[in-house]
Amino acid sequence: HMVAKKDKQEEVVEQDEVAKDAAVPETTDVVEETAEAKKVATTKAGKHSAKALREAEELAEKEARKEAAAETDDAPRPKQKPRVKTYTKKQKAARELVDKDKLYTLEEAVELMPKLSQTKFDASVELHIALGIDPRQADQQFRMGVVLPSGTGKAVRVAVLAEPKLADAAKAAGADVVDSEQIMADIEKGKFAFDVLVATPAQMATLGRHAKALGPKGLMPSPKSGTVTADPAKAVSEIKKGRLDLKNDANGIIHVACGKVSFKPADLLANAKEVANSVIHNRPSGVKGVYVKSIYMTATMSPSAKIDPSSVSGDKKTT
Repeated sequence: HMVAKKDKQEEVVEQDEVAKDAAVPETTDVVEETAEAKKVATTKAGKHSAKALREAEELAEKEARKEAAAETDDAPRPKQKPRVKTYTKKQKAARELVDKDKLYTLEEAVELMPKLSQTKFDASVELHIALGIDPRQADQQFRMGVVLPSGTGKAVRVAVLAEPKLADAAKAAGADVVDSEQIMADIEKGKFAFDVLVATPAQMATLGRHAKALGPKGLMPSPKSGTVTADPAKAVSEIKKGRLDLKNDANGIIHVACGKVSFKPADLLANAKEVANSVIHNRPSGVKGVYVKSIYMTATMSPSAKIDPSSVSGDKKTT
């Protein structure tokens, strides 16, 4: 009985092995048929190549994403609440001191600035003059230098590129840096340890290759601003006393700090008048029609007062 059972088990094992051997060729045949089908479906080149088919699939996915995005854009968006600017109690009190419908004289605006300033530091007093010019036209651009009678209220670092004798004279006049080699080395490294750069005409050739670095920072010397001169000592003296370079921005507006809140009213008024009159009485040749659109005076982080241009120039035709 035990022998018969053992023989039966061996027979079952042999049948299973035969079945496995028979199944292997069938699986191999299926794999070969699938590989053959892939070879037929793709070609080496053309629209049926593997690369072309892959690109077609990517394009289809991209189109599907576009359609999904379009459906999202068409969906109604929730309405946003209008943004309301809030002010502190001090800011509200300062804003109440300014009459928005009134055109102030320079004298009135100067008296108002200390009352409007709420900062803990000595705030700058600024003039913002909007001109009726096209900044894209060369004959309508405004640029000139002006010396403030009472100074700017801040220290200005001046560098001078000049011949040895002129550099020594500039140093005696108050220039901070006159070493030409050191100045050029710092510019090449992107270091600008000065606020104003003065150069003689002979030195401008060496600065030409640095125009892209100096120009955007407003440091490139220019004859219009008086920073290209044969007498650098005089230019340094004026800059130290309070010389400013007035020029319009891309929107035709001149922004200039004409003093500090801590200045005496008479000193601040003298500076403001000098700036305003310099702009009003130096109209570019290409400007037609209205020249001065508006003048605003403000202190740092404070509301502004609108100035009547005719009160500055005494001529209502300026507006």
